[in-house]
Amino acid sequence: MVENEKVQCPDCDAIDGLDRRNFLMTVGGTAVTLASLEAIPTLAIAQQAQPAQPAAQPARAKPAEALIRELFTSLTPAQRERVVYAWNHGNANNQTPTRQRMYNAPIFGPHSIGAVYTPAQKELNQRILRAICSDEEGHRRITRNNTFDASQTFDRCGAYIFGDPSNNQQFAWVFTGHHLTVRCDGNSEANAAFGGPMYYGHSPDGYSQRNVFNFQTRSVLSVWDALNENQRRTAVFTTNPGEQAASVRFRRENFPGISIRDLTPDQRRLVETVMRDLMSPYRREDGDEVMDLIRRNGGMERIHLGFFRTAGSAGNQWNFWRLEGPGFVWNYRILDHVHCFVNIALQQPA
Repeated sequence: MVENEKVQCPDCDAIDGLDRRNFLMTVGGTAVTLASLEAIPTLAIAQQAQPAQPAAQPARAKPAEALIRELFTSLTPAQRERVVYAWNHGNANNQTPTRQRMYNAPIFGPHSIGAVYTPAQKELNQRILRAICSDEEGHRRITRNNTFDASQTFDRCGAYIFGDPSNNQQFAWVFTGHHLTVRCDGNSEANAAFGGPMYYGHSPDGYSQRNVFNFQTRSVLSVWDALNENQRRTAVFTTNPGEQAASVRFRRENFPGISIRDLTPDQRRLVETVMRDLMSPYRREDGDEVMDLIRRNGGMERIHLGFFRTAGSAGNQWNFWRLEGPGFVWNYRILDHVHCFVNIALQQPA
């Protein structure tokens, strides 16, 4: 098994929002130590004296969009100057708007969660992040076991609002940290899954059991293991797909790898398992939107799956795997640690 202990890599420098010197200053300093606490047991005698009460029904969690509106309403004018930006911020000269880019640290470095929000507002941001995850397991993976990778703590990440979530206007809540850019936009961004391009990763290599996305690596390798020799020759692409913004731009043809339509029914079912595993950390409505966009772009049979490795790699030690088709890119780098860039949208007419 390949196992990488390093936290930073030169590749991260090119991602928006990361300046190495400022990033190291942000995550440096004393290590955070969590002390474990033992709960004090309640006296059973007092409980026995009380009549049995019906179990309280848990309160239904608010959807992320409602929590974002609550957060927005709670902000002071001074806070809004630091964490609220126009919907098209950064869009001058046809540039990609700030809300649509992928980041490796807080977008606006000094304005991290710990520097701007009150304790109650931090809790709201935590609830929003939890609400866009599928469940506790999904949240564990997105937060990298609540370490936020080299960000180390929630406070050293960033949470920003673009637009105005009140009165049904366009908005996007964008959460960024080391190896993470996720968002919630209440479908303000038409025909785009996750509200726009997404980025996630983890510092251990993708073959390591310490990597929280190792299950995705194993899921894709199960497809490779099921391919015959002719299929494998088609599935391997020889050009490094690259990463980041350039790697998630859509193309209309010449997708690398083997087409799903060329697989057997059993192999297709394995690819469907891969799709479920890819979607599993995220809430159901986002997964449903992904599958709807795939259908509208021509269906799963138009998706290709490809594998790439550098010279000297052997066996199943792939450097990249990639799912790509019309309006769909899921670019997953395994070595030397996981970087994953995702872009899924309705393909526009030529």
